[in-house]
Amino acid sequence: MTATELEVYLVGGAVRDRLLGVPFRERDWVVVGAQADQLLALGYRQVGRDFPVFLHPETGEEYALARTERKSGHGYTGFVVNSDPSVTLEEDLYRRDLTVNAIAEDAQGQLIDPYGGQQDLQARILRHVSGAFVEDPLRVLRVARFAARYAHLGFTIAGDTLELMRQISASGELQHLPGERIWQELERALGEASPQVFFTTLGDCGALQALFPDWQIQSAHLQQLQRSAEITSASSIRFAALTAGLELEQLRSLCRQLRAPNSHRELALLCCQTGASANVPGPLATLELLEHTDAWRRPDRFEDFLSACAVIYQLQTARADYLRLALGRCQRIDTKPWRDAGVRGTDIGANIRRERLRILEELDAERE
Repeated sequence: MTATELEVYLVGGAVRDRLLGVPFRERDWVVVGAQADQLLALGYRQVGRDFPVFLHPETGEEYALARTERKSGHGYTGFVVNSDPSVTLEEDLYRRDLTVNAIAEDAQGQLIDPYGGQQDLQARILRHVSGAFVEDPLRVLRVARFAARYAHLGFTIAGDTLELMRQISASGELQHLPGERIWQELERALGEASPQVFFTTLGDCGALQALFPDWQIQSAHLQQLQRSAEITSASSIRFAALTAGLELEQLRSLCRQLRAPNSHRELALLCCQTGASANVPGPLATLELLEHTDAWRRPDRFEDFLSACAVIYQLQTARADYLRLALGRCQRIDTKPWRDAGVRGTDIGANIRRERLRILEELDAERE
């Protein structure tokens, strides 16, 4: 078999988003009537061991053998996969989560839509393909993420789909999802156009309580998240805005549960511990803020901190600009004269701190 003889279909997000007229970054393909050794012989590289997914030798795009799945255990990996060449395109599309994700396109540009995905796109409805939806608990998070992505286009979740999401949440299956997989969906949701919708959806179907029984997300936190989404696309800043209402130990526990990356954990903890002091005036208060945030060595993180504080603590633009100016002036201190004079060790640090405070006092006097 040659590459041109493969029966290949474009599927999923690329088809969906093209029909919606919105940009898409990735293309996924399904291969029907082929076996793994045929793709390997053509130079495709297999990824993972659980699913028959291959990378194209030139484009690097994902090509998956058409497959069916049968529930065999807990969680989103508890499936027996059948990728026999006899599996049809319609059978492959049937196992997908939403009708809008179960549309395929052939090489001639003809659409194959056996489950009404185009109709649901036009009606702006997120609807499950089949009752097999309940077999994969990860779909609760995925549907909530799609709701966050397309809320601004008027999409809503079908009532019977939301009911299936409630069934999954009540079943205990969500507890079998690993923290890092939950985080992947949560972080992607934070980057969507309406990230707050992800959390309201999880709340509506009972998933929020099932996943995070100690995390009480209030409407004020979701409003902060929404405001952060209006000023930045950085998921770390949005995460800090969302979690600002937590106690320090609660936040640490949540980050451990999610296995949140250091960038998100550090910024959220910094805002929780130090954010309120960003509004406190005075040279000494400013110096202590710059010290506590390690602004000297982490200026980029300090800039994210200021953005987060603008949402969480209503840090005014004038105050943020003052803090940037203060940091810039303090970073220009030259320690060479002290070293030439024989000053060493902790005495250098003490001299630097005194000089920083003097600079900030001088800056405050200039602004009076």
